[in-house]
Amino acid sequence: MATTDTAPAMDHAVLAKLTGGLGDQKTILKIGSELGHLYSEFLPDIFHSETGITIDVEYIGCQSGLMTDLVRSIGPEFAVADCSLRNWSPTFVMACGNAFIMTLMERMLGALPETISEPEVRSLSNIELDLAALVIGRMASVLRSGVNAPGGFEATIDPPYNSKGKCGFDEEITGQYGVLIRLKVDLGKISSEFALVIPQRIMLKTQIVAPKASASAIKKHEEWVALIKEQVKRSQVTLEARIRLQKMTLRNLARLTEGDVIPFRDISRDDITVEVSANGSDIYNCEFGKAGDRYMVRVKNNVSTDDEILRHLMG
Repeated sequence: MATTDTAPAMDHAVLAKLTGGLGDQKTILKIGSELGHLYSEFLPDIFHSETGITIDVEYIGCQSGLMTDLVRSIGPEFAVADCSLRNWSPTFVMACGNAFIMTLMERMLGALPETISEPEVRSLSNIELDLAALVIGRMASVLRSGVNAPGGFEATIDPPYNSKGKCGFDEEITGQYGVLIRLKVDLGKISSEFALVIPQRIMLKTQIVAPKASASAIKKHEEWVALIKEQVKRSQVTLEARIRLQKMTLRNLARLTEGDVIPFRDISRDDITVEVSANGSDIYNCEFGKAGDRYMVRVKNNVSTDDEILRHLMG
């Protein structure tokens, strides 16, 4: 009987090296350093020009590995966006630390730098994710100008989302090697990180070029403020109304049954006081009433100033 010998499968990493999808450690470190230098030199200038806010960006280091593993290693406390750049790379990922976005939101809404403390990092709200989109857009601008992709196209950035250990490109990037580049970013006293995950096949063919200043790329601080306030105005907020009831002993409270009635505390007054809140913060004092067959509340006065209301609603 004839037997057929099956040749062993070629190691995936060796195959990637032979086909230009995986570089050696020295080359990867060089690429990471060049891209990190690009960001540390140019992102603070762009950011200050557009927002009037000073940040410091420092290259931390880079890591080589499978792209799916690198995306997973970014961590949960980041806003992540799936990106592409025509004539350069159809798949890459950018991320910014939630602490940076939370701090920037406070600054954009008027908080003084010395009053901002280290935030308790959490998932970002929809409003904060909108701000993350603006920040990642500026990260993409620096990358686009530095890699000098033909055609002058802008990067396409999908809406950011709270990091979940994977991206929208998971199927496309499975088995591909990439490079994870980490950047430390300081905003006042608060430190956070930016991150990029880029296919090595792309980076190995890319020459990093320092961008030239472009007056058309510079926007004013007022435009950012207007964008943030517009996002706040368009966001849906759940309101809660609280009406105080008459005091009752625990004995009577325990004996309440279906159909029993508890009077309002201010039943002797013509208007029943109602406290309206959003996101757990009081914003209006109202009076309780009825319009036709519907119960409603009428605003009497503000508990908070306009700026304080914006701060309450941004989280």
